[in-house]
Amino acid sequence: MFADNDPRLSRLLEGIVRLASGDLTSRIEVSPARDELDAIIMGTNLLAEDLQIIYEELEQRVQVRTRLLHEAHLEMQKMAMQDPLTGLANRSALIDALNAALEADTESDESPVLLMMDLNAFKSINDSLGHSAGDHVLITVGERIRGAVRESDVVARLGGDEFAIVLPSATHDQAGFVGHRILAAVREPIELPGRSLRCGASIGLSAGEPGKTPEDMLMEADVAMYASKAEGQNKLHRFEPGLLLVRRLRSQLVEDLRTAISTDGLTLNYQPVVELGSGRIEGVEALVRWNHPTRGLIMPDEFIPLAEEAGLISDLGLWVLRAAVHQLRDWVNASVVDSRFSVRINISATDLQSLQFIEDVRNVLKETGVRPDQVVLELTELAIVKGNDLDRYSLGGLRGLGVGIEIDDFGTGYSSISYLRRLPVDRVKVDRSLITGLGTDPTQPALVAAVLQLVRACGLEAVWEGVETAEQAEILRGLGCLSAQGYFFSRPVPPEQIPELVAKQPERAKQQG
Repeated sequence: MFADNDPRLSRLLEGIVRLASGDLTSRIEVSPARDELDAIIMGTNLLAEDLQIIYEELEQRVQVRTRLLHEAHLEMQKMAMQDPLTGLANRSALIDALNAALEADTESDESPVLLMMDLNAFKSINDSLGHSAGDHVLITVGERIRGAVRESDVVARLGGDEFAIVLPSATHDQAGFVGHRILAAVREPIELPGRSLRCGASIGLSAGEPGKTPEDMLMEADVAMYASKAEGQNKLHRFEPGLLLVRRLRSQLVEDLRTAISTDGLTLNYQPVVELGSGRIEGVEALVRWNHPTRGLIMPDEFIPLAEEAGLISDLGLWVLRAAVHQLRDWVNASVVDSRFSVRINISATDLQSLQFIEDVRNVLKETGVRPDQVVLELTELAIVKGNDLDRYSLGGLRGLGVGIEIDDFGTGYSSISYLRRLPVDRVKVDRSLITGLGTDPTQPALVAAVLQLVRACGLEAVWEGVETAEQAEILRGLGCLSAQGYFFSRPVPPEQIPELVAKQPERAKQQG
């Protein structure tokens, strides 16, 4: 074999020890003898090379996996701080930005500022055009806000159609300038497939100061934003302590309205719709009123928007539907009115988005025994024109029940009426603005005649709203208009006064009845 004192044995042993300690780059020198001991040394070197290759591959895999895990961690961090739809910061990132801004040193006339923005009428966009269109609007608005703010500002989407912007350091004037620049950018038309729309917004502003927390600023900006919405579209309002009282009163009013709906704390007045040729009262429009226990009479233009914001509009609509149809049943039972008499009930775009509404109408008709053709549902022109497939399905379902459908506020913004041919409606109620000058403006009768001709060309009839003088009523009758409504005939009255109005109809109308 080989001698015990062969120096190669010690080199082999030392090499194996180095390899065992992790030095895979170590190699053992091979002698020129090329005998069996050299063969062992060469085998050991080959094994070391294989181990080194395996180790390097494992190390590369570990590096790759480590990098991937780090990237995934960063992505998760990003996702945790980013709105998935718009790519803007989310609420968590906004809170972090506010905390950092409140802790930072600023110039004496500067402070952190929070702007909170809410889109106007965004729900109607979602309801009428679908969620994909709504998402496109939100993405576009997010891009416009980013383009309108400073590079140091943080833009976040808090959810739904609510956005917030942190200005880490700004004077009051600078903050106002940025806010109005955002409003101007958002107000520009947004292009959707086949149409263009405008989407205004309201902004509330809160300025940071020592002792304030991010939650304080969010609450203040939210309160100021709702004050902006109350003032009208495209407004910016700075937070004032007095707004907190307004908010508390508004919240209390919402609860009072909820209670009034559930406990029959509302009332209905009824305004007659008159047949112009005979003077016969052909029906009434039900108009909801709220006599608040402490605030007195609150008009619909105040509490109906409140119901819409609080999600109570469907409950309110169902209450009006049930109360009005039950009242009609009572009049029929008392022989106050005949089977031709109808009650008109205003319904909202929200009702059309609920298949339950069709069942509600069906159930009310069943429990009262009122003939379906004596119930007319009025929808605004905007709700019908901008309706989606579900709205059209609901309209078809309502027509299937046999109730009448009437377009309210006709002529308030749509120059084309070609849609009338496609919709399951019976009549249109022409908005009062189209007869305002009747009797004083010599060109007005020609406009009324043209509108009437267009409506009849679509196979429909018209009710003319807002008649205030005998002259207006006579002009409409002379033009061939069939029905009208307005203060000239009667103001809205409590239900107990309807029998008296019906009894006072002209004798010719009674004979025709």
